[in-house]
Amino acid sequence: MSPFPSQLSGSTYHIITFGCQMNKSDSERVDGMLGALGGEAVATQDEADIIVFMTCCVREAADVRLYGQVASLKNSRALVVVGGCIGQRDGAELAAKMPHVGVVFGTHNLASLPALIMEALEAKDKKPVVEVISNKDATAFNRSPAGTDTPVTREHFWHAWLPIMTGCNNFCSYCVVPYVRGRERSMPFEEVLQESKRLVGDGVREITLLGQNVNAYGHDLYGGSRFAELLLAVGECGVERLRFVTSHPKDLTEDTIKAFAELPSLMPALHLPAQSGSNRILEAMNRRYTAEHYLHLVEQVRCASAAAGKEPVAFSTDIIVGYPGETEEDFEQTMALVKAVGFAQAFTFIYSMRSGTPAAELAAELADETPREMIQERFDRLVELVQESAWTFNQQFLGTEVLTLFEGASKRDSSVLAGRGPQNQTVHAPLPKGKSSADFVGELLPVRISEAKTWYLSGTL
Repeated sequence: MSPFPSQLSGSTYHIITFGCQMNKSDSERVDGMLGALGGEAVATQDEADIIVFMTCCVREAADVRLYGQVASLKNSRALVVVGGCIGQRDGAELAAKMPHVGVVFGTHNLASLPALIMEALEAKDKKPVVEVISNKDATAFNRSPAGTDTPVTREHFWHAWLPIMTGCNNFCSYCVVPYVRGRERSMPFEEVLQESKRLVGDGVREITLLGQNVNAYGHDLYGGSRFAELLLAVGECGVERLRFVTSHPKDLTEDTIKAFAELPSLMPALHLPAQSGSNRILEAMNRRYTAEHYLHLVEQVRCASAAAGKEPVAFSTDIIVGYPGETEEDFEQTMALVKAVGFAQAFTFIYSMRSGTPAAELAAELADETPREMIQERFDRLVELVQESAWTFNQQFLGTEVLTLFEGASKRDSSVLAGRGPQNQTVHAPLPKGKSSADFVGELLPVRISEAKTWYLSGTL
């Protein structure tokens, strides 16, 4: 008997996703479960009988945005559902602040959502239904109450997010992830392989392995990381393109680096969060590596790939500006690291204080008086340097052919096709006359690059 009976037949739903790729993956599972209940996905929240927020609390801006959007639905006829990291962190407190919210659930009980929604819809008192499982009690890994995998409705038929682990043991001083996602929990090796083969059989051309600290995969199950071994095994399942996020520099092993040289399906793109180029700040962040070690890793990856005659690896990163106690000298060391690496992309953030983290306590202790204007000025300088770096990286593709996995028409111009190259850049090409963009969705085709901009390449099929 299916744990997802068709009890939402005739109802509509809309999912709003904040934050990381894991939240995107969770949203696809929510979509799958509500669809299995007989619900119909709609494009806007105004059309929806059920509005689901999959939330992020890594930065304050996401917190403020979520609470603002939920508050605006006070008089909505829809059942408002809040899940994800804010649901896990705030739980009943969120429901008390906003009694018009119908369901609150956490990061560990995603599979319980169908039952929680049905309980809320059938309740006569209309009190919020709240279920948040504590980190220490969390056991299931994307499993329904019946012990089966939750259904998934993927955004793209040619791409699949595949969570292989969740949670984090690192406790970086600025980060709330270990508190809202819990400790590292890995999916068994054979189950990952079985799911990979199933996805390839379903026509998936690109798989992205997911984890908050993905290259620590297996420590909890096997007493050590088996990530490099898993990469090679998944690569042998027939998938054409393989990616992974997010890596911690301290856990990037030689075996994983070798995979960039040895595994044809592993795309030449590595997201490796640096956070800072200052060893003093890295130590305060509890990152457990130095700027020198980070640069050594970058060089190792590049050398391994080049020695095998592979395409240049695109490095992307996360960087925080304005960490408590950061000086101009610390910031200049970050700028030096960015120049040395030559990032193809960087996600840059002004430090956002998160209650309950060691960094928040440090900020209170330091009474850091660095003017906000100075932090903003540093941030703007960093953004400018990152843009220069990305532009420079893309120039090497002028006149070359870039094998592109097409997603469809560009959002800005329906006469232009858009897709992703191996290095994860956006690639544009004019739609051939007499053709529909639908003809190219999910197709892998070469594009001759004639223009290289900061954030995209363009050329012709």
